[in-house]
Amino acid sequence: MNNLINSISSTSTGEVLKQKNQSNDVLGGGLNSFSEQLKSAMVELNDMQKDGENAMADMATGQVKDLHQAALAIDKAEISMKLMLEIRNKALSAYKELGRTQL
Repeated sequence: MNNLINSISSTSTGEVLKQKNQSNDVLGGGLNSFSEQLKSAMVELNDMQKDGENAMADMATGQVKDLHQAALAIDKAEISMKLMLEIRNKALSAYKELGRTQL
């Protein structure tokens, strides 16, 4: 980790590619692409939302077995949605900033 932090100041493309290959070796050889990681996060968010909706439905119908677990599922769904919205907002903001950048 310190090796990666110390080597950040380098600006040579060859050195950056070499460091990337070394970090792939250190991390087990296979880094997911950004789109794959984003898709995985969206699937996980969707699962949390479904769990939260099921917990709310169980609470509404009186079928809830553990009120504490239901409340946790609902809170997890809410917090994960807020996080995803903030990430989206930051990504859109960065995209707009890049669009305003003059070349």
